[in-house]
Amino acid sequence: MMTAAVMGAVLVGCSSGNGGSSAQPSPRRTDAAASAKAAKPAEPGNPGNPGNPLTDKVRKAPTLAPGPGGLTPVLERAPKSAAKAEKTVALTFDADMTADQGPRAARGERFDNPALIASLRRLNVPSTVFMTGRWAEEYPDQAKEIGNDPLFEIANHSYSHYAFKSPCYGLPLVAKNAMPAEVDRAFAAFKKAGARNVVPYFRFPGGCYNDAALRALAPAKVTAVQWDVVSGDAFATDGDAVAEQVLKGVQPGSLVVMHCTRSAAPVTEQAVRKIVPELRKRGYRFVKVSDLMRGA
Repeated sequence: MMTAAVMGAVLVGCSSGNGGSSAQPSPRRTDAAASAKAAKPAEPGNPGNPGNPLTDKVRKAPTLAPGPGGLTPVLERAPKSAAKAEKTVALTFDADMTADQGPRAARGERFDNPALIASLRRLNVPSTVFMTGRWAEEYPDQAKEIGNDPLFEIANHSYSHYAFKSPCYGLPLVAKNAMPAEVDRAFAAFKKAGARNVVPYFRFPGGCYNDAALRALAPAKVTAVQWDVVSGDAFATDGDAVAEQVLKGVQPGSLVVMHCTRSAAPVTEQAVRKIVPELRKRGYRFVKVSDLMRGA
């Protein structure tokens, strides 16, 4: 089981702008503006891996073309051309739960945040939830409810929330040959829960990745989605401070990383209630990641 200190580092890592602390190398950054020119709908009915439970509907979401040498493409914000056309912003929420946190959930720790989802509905904010397979197993009814609401889409945050590159905030390392299975197993958990609005996007746990990880995930035919605005909501206690950090960083086409994990990000819902009306006042429109990629 992870200690509280390590879990804190993990959630901070999920909100790190460079995918690592100063003590560890920054993850490879791909020029999203250039890559997104090649954005196109993925091929329906071609899931890439035998047994991958993605449906044709899922495969209609736009993805980026593979990077150099067939590497999994990476998106960090909307392409500049699309961003200039309209002031859009994508709020994304990581529903984190690691494979070994079942005992903590059994003791009553809550890794979900129903109040946040309710506020997003009340405010009518289209959002993308990057969910771990383990979270979907722990909260299958919520995964189904989120995944069947057209306001939301579910993206893949791995099954276990273990690291795809080391070091990564003390997370156990996934073996390279097991990385595609981490993606497939999470998609399978979403399908078992009954979620339908699932998109072929993947977020690395802790934001940590390198070329080896991008190469290993190539058969999964997903687009890796990072961020350009860090909310700082992990273990924060001041919702207004989180909101101010987001409002200070957002630009047209931004991708904001936040969390849907009540015990580890307790003020996110409070921050969202301040962020949304202020950005709308500034002329921004909220979109899901799939819409951001379409240039909506």
